[in-house]
Amino acid sequence: MTRLQRSLLLTTREAAERLRLNTRTLENMRGNGTGPPFRKVGGRVFYHLDDLKDWLEQMRRRSSSGEKA
Repeated sequence: MTRLQRSLLLTTREAAERLRLNTRTLENMRGNGTGPPFRKVGGRVFYHLDDLKDWLEQMRRRSSSGEKA
């Protein structure tokens, strides 16, 4: 794995910080299947930066009632 590839993979803590979420919240979202896609490598969980960006884009809303942007 190259250095660039490693820099695109974030730990749960790093991903939570980027999303401005509590680590526990992100873990709960992962367990519920409502959070961003993740990868398991050797039993460890990683989030790819591009997946976080795509997931955030899917979360865009025009109103608090949930109408998608």
